[in-house]
Amino acid sequence: MKHSESNLLLNNEWRVSPTEGVLSRGNEIVHLEPKAMDVLIYFASRPGEVISREELERDVWSGAVVGYDAITNTVIKLRKALQDNARHPDYIATIPKKGYQLIASVTYPGDHESEIDTSKLLINQSRKALLSWPTHKTGIATLAGIFVFALISLWPSTSSVIPVRNSAASPQSIVVLPFDNIGDDPKQEYIANGITQDIITDLSRLSNVLVISSNTSSTYKGKKISSIKVGTDLNVNFVLKGSIQQFGDAIRVNVQLVNSMTGFNVWAQRYDRNLTEVFSVQDEVTDSIVKALTVKITNQEKRRLAQRATASLKAYDYFQEGQKISMLRTKESFKQAREAYQKAISLDPNYGRAYGAMAITLIFDYQRGWVETPTETLDRAQVLAKKAVSLDNSTPQTYWALSFIYLTRKEYDKAEKAITEAIRIAPNYADGYGLHALIKMYLGQPQQALELNKKGMQLNPFYSWQYLFTHGSAYYMKADYNSAITELEKAQGRNQNAIQVKLFLAASYIKAGRLNDAQWMIDEIQALNPTATISDIEKTIPIADTSLKLALLDDLRKAGLPE
Repeated sequence: MKHSESNLLLNNEWRVSPTEGVLSRGNEIVHLEPKAMDVLIYFASRPGEVISREELERDVWSGAVVGYDAITNTVIKLRKALQDNARHPDYIATIPKKGYQLIASVTYPGDHESEIDTSKLLINQSRKALLSWPTHKTGIATLAGIFVFALISLWPSTSSVIPVRNSAASPQSIVVLPFDNIGDDPKQEYIANGITQDIITDLSRLSNVLVISSNTSSTYKGKKISSIKVGTDLNVNFVLKGSIQQFGDAIRVNVQLVNSMTGFNVWAQRYDRNLTEVFSVQDEVTDSIVKALTVKITNQEKRRLAQRATASLKAYDYFQEGQKISMLRTKESFKQAREAYQKAISLDPNYGRAYGAMAITLIFDYQRGWVETPTETLDRAQVLAKKAVSLDNSTPQTYWALSFIYLTRKEYDKAEKAITEAIRIAPNYADGYGLHALIKMYLGQPQQALELNKKGMQLNPFYSWQYLFTHGSAYYMKADYNSAITELEKAQGRNQNAIQVKLFLAASYIKAGRLNDAQWMIDEIQALNPTATISDIEKTIPIADTSLKLALLDDLRKAGLPE
């Protein structure tokens, strides 16, 4: 029997049903969101063990970058469901500075095994069973901004699609794996991350090269995997690997371009330079890759490759710091990120990407209701994004930021114009296709949205929930409700912070005649945002076509969302 698929008992009291997503005790029934159930089953597979937050991120969140509160809130929800007292626990104990421990007994009724203890044998059996977890179909998310998402901070998740190799007639394809920081100072990690990101951005500007997005390549960070395996996984011809080591003011960069079919180096180089020459190294690496792949580039592409976002290494340092902090997605982290971006701007007032990144953090604050003056915040974000483009019109990220702000303001034509320019600059910009697809969906053009989204998925094979949300909502607008439910349930299983997924999923359930499921979705939405109403959604949802908007609102009304 696979324990991960069977019912179990905690303290011979609470019956846990993973496939149904519920806890039951006598006549009590408590629904658990998918991620909370995942955590509970993970705890049950290792009873008595102290489990760190890092292990939970790695094994339950699939290595995705999650904020500190995500794990804490999930454990809080579990304790609430189990009616457990954090100070005097009967089920889950917090071990200060170490993690969590399931102290309840675990029993599998009907199994030949009796109560599970912490013996090595049974723990190993449970770990093996963990690999066969089913995908949950429902879950609670925290409010992360309704209807508009930010592809700049995608959470990677392994795609269920197994790619095949490119044919001989396809463009050359490449993935740039995260460069390793092999120096003694972990603070220099930003240089390794920055070089990786910049090389990907440079190569994305070339029309004759297919470049896998950084969101996908980042999933390989710290992993020892052969280039042949990476090539097979991602359907690419070449793999770029590199490492960076700093010695005081000097830096050593080793780079290898590997043929993923043979595993042999096509080109390799070592650069011993002064730290201030790191940008020159990036340029030389990109130029060498282009030559090694025998790619023809246009004069316009040459000019774009020659342009650098900044010449200030310290400003670059602060920008990378802001990028890292903003990934936490908390109110405080966005504030700290803005401070880092402002320092970068103080050192280089012409640093366009820093202005654009700051604009995006303001939009996140606006969407989450963390600002006292929403209108002024939205206007400020627009000013910053426009300035970003005026300072740097050769980088797709600045146009992405401007498009994102315009979509939030429901200025669809301007949003589409900006994202189209981003894709023109970088034909392999996965985030650009993802945002363009979302705009098309809200414009009521679902077929075009699906086509653009598929292109983004090709460039980002380990695509995250945002792509699935766009796919699902586009199917809803095409009246293909079964396909919509399939994609939206997948999206919900990958992210707790997606209330917009639940809204479209509730509406899809109504169209499919699944009233109970739709009502459950509304219950989850109201648990997250008790003030959510039809009138609020009508004001905020950026669907341009009035008839499509009213149809969605009517489905939500039938599902039980109050006026």
